[in-house]
Amino acid sequence: MEMLSLSTFESQALVLSLWVSAWAVAGSLPLGILLAWLLARKSFPGKLLVDGVVHLPLVLPPVVMGYILLVLLGRKGLIGAWLHDALGITFAFNWKGAAVASGLMAFPLLVRAVRLSMEGVNQELEAAARTLGAGSVRVFFSITLPLIMPGILTGMILAFARSLSEFGATITFVSNIPGETRTLPLALYTLTQVPGGEAGAFRLCVISVVLAFIALLLSEILSRRLAARMKG
Repeated sequence: MEMLSLSTFESQALVLSLWVSAWAVAGSLPLGILLAWLLARKSFPGKLLVDGVVHLPLVLPPVVMGYILLVLLGRKGLIGAWLHDALGITFAFNWKGAAVASGLMAFPLLVRAVRLSMEGVNQELEAAARTLGAGSVRVFFSITLPLIMPGILTGMILAFARSLSEFGATITFVSNIPGETRTLPLALYTLTQVPGGEAGAFRLCVISVVLAFIALLLSEILSRRLAARMKG
């Protein structure tokens, strides 16, 4: 039973990871839907550049993304200095910064899932609604949004799972502070560096695998339902 029970150290890391990941997804969702809509429906100068920037976290080392965040949002960063002086908001070395780092690394998965869902929507339905007098905003919320909801849920699940596993950008931007930024991957790493931490590291490893498997399973179920809806 001791092998299965979590210590305070491990429980704290798990709860913090769930909290950070939830905020990472919630914070990036509105922008993700907007960018997915722009990339799926609009043609504009620099579209390929925007698409490349959105997917940049997939190809750059996470440590690089963490360093970029530190330069931009650190206490003396290009944006972070103004946020701290004008609004009293600080992202570096606290859980809010961990959420930003996790959300940034998961953002491409969210945008891609929503974009693919939006590209599969029959635009004739939207056009028919407009001919009946519905405005663009009403068409989006009454027709487009319900149709792409499976894609949004899929993107949220994948982004949540990716946020749970984020390590490089997090440790670079907000360090490894117990109770503040030490999420599940950072706690696992910490346990591998101390004598007698093997059991705790194994428990956190199992938890990570289970959470990732559940997320992938839910994502696959939603993807199949989306495909069935599109065929129907």
